[in-house]
Amino acid sequence: MSITAKAHEVADTTRRASDSKWLDRIARLGFVARGVVYAIVAGIAVRIALGSGTDEQANKQGALQAIADQPLGGAVLVVLAVGLAGYSLWRFSEAATGYRDEDDEKKRAAKRLASAGKGVIYALFCASAVSVLAGRSNANSEQQPKTWTATVLGWPGGRLLVAAAGVAILGGGIYLVVRGLTTKFEKKLDTGRMGAGMRRASTVLGLVGSVGRGVVFGLLGVLLVGAAIDYDPNQAAGIDGTLRTIADRAYGQVLLFLTALALFAFAAYSLIEARYRRM
Repeated sequence: MSITAKAHEVADTTRRASDSKWLDRIARLGFVARGVVYAIVAGIAVRIALGSGTDEQANKQGALQAIADQPLGGAVLVVLAVGLAGYSLWRFSEAATGYRDEDDEKKRAAKRLASAGKGVIYALFCASAVSVLAGRSNANSEQQPKTWTATVLGWPGGRLLVAAAGVAILGGGIYLVVRGLTTKFEKKLDTGRMGAGMRRASTVLGLVGSVGRGVVFGLLGVLLVGAAIDYDPNQAAGIDGTLRTIADRAYGQVLLFLTALALFAFAAYSLIEARYRRM
């Protein structure tokens, strides 16, 4: 079999997998898993805002650990891990064969690359769930951004790399804000199957959730750029550190409550996507 024929065979196999009902269902379970995790992160953010002194990490790893600590938490984590794996696989199938209705080759390539990136992120997220199940979660996960930043800053040109990463994350945050304000996310939903009330709810939750996430990631990017400028890895922070930075500012409690509300909104929107997302 020629290389070309083999490539076509692989593409056909991937396309059939991407169109299969089982992948569709597991990917939708992945949206549910994402919603559950963001709801827990939002809940931890509320506890931080209330000054409860919680040592729980307001990030995905902390949310997974919080689930594991509950009765039947292991069973729930198994279901979430399966959903996250399915979501990741669906994104990889998009990267391989998706966006065939996009006429612009550059846009199609960019969208496929973005899907591949999301596939990697959620594959790592799934691996985190498995590590929590196996009892090997890293209790100091929020120290990882500082450790990684310190390592990269020590490389030749490390400050530029850290600054570039911060700018990229900031750009992603700005994109999320713009996407939310323009309600472009609605293009991904099968709104024809929604009632009027559900459509209004999806618009409000999608807008608030996207803008809120954009603000969090934007601030995370700013902190990373600051770490590069000041040559100080202690300024780097993950989601937990970013939320705690918000809490430490003037009116931080109010701002953190609003951020938590936005994360709750995104969690609810994720459940809507699980039902109405065009796959």
